[in-house]
Amino acid sequence: MEATVILPILKKKLAFLSGGKDRRSGLILTIPLCLEQTNMDELSVTLDYLLSIPSEKCKARGFTVIVDGRKSQWNVVKTVVLMLQNVVPAEVSLVCVVKPDEFWDKKVTHFCFWKEKDRLGFEVILVSANKLTRYIEPCQLTEDFGGSLTYDHMDWLNKRLVFEKFTKDSTSLLDELALINNGSDKGNQQEKERSMDLNFLPSVDPETVLQTGHELLSELQQRRFNGSDGGVSWSPMDDELLAQPQVMKLLDSLREQYTRYQEVCRQRSKRTQLEEIQQKVMQVVNWLEGPGSEQLRTQWGIGDSIRASQALQQKHEEIESQHSEWFAVYVELNQQIAALLNAGDEEDLVELKSLQQQLSDVCYRQASQLEFRQNLLQAALEFHGVAQDLSQQLDGLLGMLCVDVAPADGASIQQTLKLLEEKLKSVDVGLQGLREKGQGLLDQISNQASWAYGKDVTIENKENVDHIQGVMEDMQLRKQRCEDMVDVRRLKMLQMVQLFKCEEDAAQAVEWLSELLDALLKTHIRLGDDAQETKVLLEKHRKFVDVAQSTYDYGRQLLQATVVLCQSLRCTSRSSGDTLPRLNRVWKQFTIASEERVHRLEMAIAFHSNAEKILQECPEEPEAINDEEQFDEIEAVGKSLLDRLTVPVVYPDGTEQYFGSPSDMASTAEHIRERMKLVNLKRQQLRHPEATITES
Repeated sequence: MEATVILPILKKKLAFLSGGKDRRSGLILTIPLCLEQTNMDELSVTLDYLLSIPSEKCKARGFTVIVDGRKSQWNVVKTVVLMLQNVVPAEVSLVCVVKPDEFWDKKVTHFCFWKEKDRLGFEVILVSANKLTRYIEPCQLTEDFGGSLTYDHMDWLNKRLVFEKFTKDSTSLLDELALINNGSDKGNQQEKERSMDLNFLPSVDPETVLQTGHELLSELQQRRFNGSDGGVSWSPMDDELLAQPQVMKLLDSLREQYTRYQEVCRQRSKRTQLEEIQQKVMQVVNWLEGPGSEQLRTQWGIGDSIRASQALQQKHEEIESQHSEWFAVYVELNQQIAALLNAGDEEDLVELKSLQQQLSDVCYRQASQLEFRQNLLQAALEFHGVAQDLSQQLDGLLGMLCVDVAPADGASIQQTLKLLEEKLKSVDVGLQGLREKGQGLLDQISNQASWAYGKDVTIENKENVDHIQGVMEDMQLRKQRCEDMVDVRRLKMLQMVQLFKCEEDAAQAVEWLSELLDALLKTHIRLGDDAQETKVLLEKHRKFVDVAQSTYDYGRQLLQATVVLCQSLRCTSRSSGDTLPRLNRVWKQFTIASEERVHRLEMAIAFHSNAEKILQECPEEPEAINDEEQFDEIEAVGKSLLDRLTVPVVYPDGTEQYFGSPSDMASTAEHIRERMKLVNLKRQQLRHPEATITES
């Protein structure tokens, strides 16, 4: 009988086992009667249930029954006592009827029980509540009878329900687990799987049942089944009532069967997991070797421009994205296989390693092809990028060469020539970079032919190779054409630099000649104090004229070179047109001034030579005294020289220019006059020697 079936009756507390014991260690059965009429059938059911709990050994020690009649009528008490004969005749040792304060008819009651003693089979005594301790220890009596034993009927009932539920669930679970486990140990593998399919899941959760059992056992071991937290309290489900041993036995059996069941589940889970892994591995392998490889087979081109290569890269990224999803599955599968390999089940090691190797080979091969394709497209993009940059550089260089050169001076020409050389050098570097990129790309394409996606790609690669070589050859031809044009432009610009240099040097020659003319007029003014000094000045002047002549000739040669260069360049010089007239004009002025300087120096030499000759002659020479013509000639030369000093140099354009300053000319003229005075004095001395002597 289960408590759940008669739960409403048990809740009425018609009878209970408090856990107390009499002096013979027999259990105390308490029947609390109330004012209301007691249903004997329900009481009988309650007693049957309670008496089914103790063990046979415990029952053999007998029961002490306390019939609490303090709130009931004698007839009811009597009926209950007589009913005990039918319910527990052999187990009852003593029946204590607790009488109320208002006694029943003592004679009737005592005689009645005494009369029926032999027939009942147990002793019945009437006792008041305060005298009950004569037969039972106070610690074994509940508080209703003045004892210290705590008893909570609802707490006992709830725990009894838990115990019975655990017993029922664990027993049922043990049968199911035994059936599952025994079925997994019999027959071949197919029968084992069929048995596990039919009885794989138990009706209740083993973990829940085990947890309930452990909690229940903990309650029993703490002797708190009746809810008492202290003192000496006994429960009808303690060791003597087989509660703990039964729970422990059930728990041990459950743990054993559950361990076997977990192993069965583990084996099934492992087999299921292995089958799932096999299925997923084949899915990954089939996709990578099928649609995945087909996607790569259709992508073999490298594009003919940056935009085309970028479009191919974008398409390849889409392909990589699709592969990434399968590679993620591969990583997950590889981790699962590694976990199973670490578990160390020898029977599955070979199969797992085979799956792992197959999966890794396919994935690594596909990943290598994806990486190769990505590197190839990146190399193609870099190649086209360098080709585009080089093409732009060649366009810029060509545009610069197509523009006519019209520099302002030689410095700008040098700057333009330097820029041209830098651009050509940059083109050389770009072409070298293009060759390196192209050769690297060709090497990659040649490596692709040996294992590219499982097919012969010679035809497709030939198009790529032809395109790469065509781009490099085209850039080489364009670069060669530009180099030829640069050579022509370089020669032209060097001639222009030479032209500007000649013009600048010619202008400089004019400046130098002008400076010589200026020096001639301003500093070459002395005529000498005597004939010897004048001759020295004349010699210096001739050397000075030679320098001016060289300067003039140098300027004429430079101007002739400019004419030749202009004819070669087919252009007109901007400066040589007025430089030649300026050079000729300055040279003409210098020639006129130089000739004037020579005339004056020659006249000065003649004047000083004759004067010195007269002044140095001795008076004893008579032929000298009578030579009046010589004195006249000296005087005429002196006057002519003085007159010439006052006359300016007149240029062909009518302009006039004096030698030196007026003071310089006055000083020179004064020196000549002094010399003329000496000559005149000498002349007079020769004419009148007596007068000269007298005067002296």
